[in-house]
Amino acid sequence: MAQTRSNQFGSRIARSVSQHRAMLERAFGPEQCRAIIAAAEAILNVFANGGRVLVCGNGGSAADAQHIAAELVGRFAIASRSPLPAMALTVDSSVLTSIANDMGFEQVFSRQVEAYVKDRDILWAISTSGCSPNILAAANTAKAIGAKVLAFVGQEDCPLGQISDICLATGPGPTCHIQEMHQIAYHIVCDLIDSSLAETDNGLAMKR
Repeated sequence: MAQTRSNQFGSRIARSVSQHRAMLERAFGPEQCRAIIAAAEAILNVFANGGRVLVCGNGGSAADAQHIAAELVGRFAIASRSPLPAMALTVDSSVLTSIANDMGFEQVFSRQVEAYVKDRDILWAISTSGCSPNILAAANTAKAIGAKVLAFVGQEDCPLGQISDICLATGPGPTCHIQEMHQIAYHIVCDLIDSSLAETDNGLAMKR
């Protein structure tokens, strides 16, 4: 019995790794690399102009939103750079639950965008489906304010991709693998930001 289960698990591991490899090859082609570069440049411009990055997502993408904010406010790889202004819209349980209770779950991020986002900021919206109503509402609100929208999605032809100024689409696949591609991509974005800021003003050249 134990040997049978071990064989079954081994087969599942091999299949998962194979799927991951295939998606990795699709997810980082020339078009996706251009989107990653555009994302890093847009974020650097936002910081240079005194703006900040606000990040939102649901479920695993909510965890990614917090992860991104942590890499920017704390550090990614360069210890000497100054903190960068970033905020995850997924972390304040009182704000989230009060908005969801009083206004509906679709407004949990857009209401915060109204409160926090300025036209010099960028909203980093993460949705593996690209169709989440609360993410779309947040993106539309940010656009109405005049902020840029950076989207991380799976399928390229999706509502969030159409709203966004910059869109990284990793390609279709299991949600877990799309999330893994997103994590690789946002770590690359953070690395590009770090490497650029390391060349100026001890890691930071921003308006305060």
